[in-house]
Amino acid sequence: MAEDDRAAAKRIVRVTLDEQTFVRRSAEVEHERKVAIFDLLEENHCALAAGEPGPYALHLSIRENRLVIDVARESGDPLACLQVPLSQFRRIVKDYFTICESYYNAIKRSSPSQIEAIDMGRRALHNEGSELLRQRLGPDLDVDENTARRLFTLVCVLHIRA
Repeated sequence: MAEDDRAAAKRIVRVTLDEQTFVRRSAEVEHERKVAIFDLLEENHCALAAGEPGPYALHLSIRENRLVIDVARESGDPLACLQVPLSQFRRIVKDYFTICESYYNAIKRSSPSQIEAIDMGRRALHNEGSELLRQRLGPDLDVDENTARRLFTLVCVLHIRA
């Protein structure tokens, strides 16, 4: 197998979110969603532990208080359905939403040093959430740090309710 083929076998080429729970998202959240998907598709590492090669299409949803990641081939043929309990993420997601709200408010009326301090806290929480996600997916799905970060952003987007 050529190097390019091996790399393609460990890539995500499509990501969709469950829109059944779709609510009107703020401009900031919609921007974060678009950026996370764009960046994820540009650069990622993802491989099923079972050895099924990609490239992969992922569909993320929340069902019965679980993050559900349906993994399929690029053609749409299903490969795996991974489920992660969301109870472990509840505190991090709640804190992340709170600090994001503070960050967006600070951008409008705070000094650069205040914005930077809030952003550092925001990034630390984001790192904590993405590392937890990476650990919980680890037995079934190998993702690198940046892929986990972008997936955590999308998990947060899925948490937004009316």
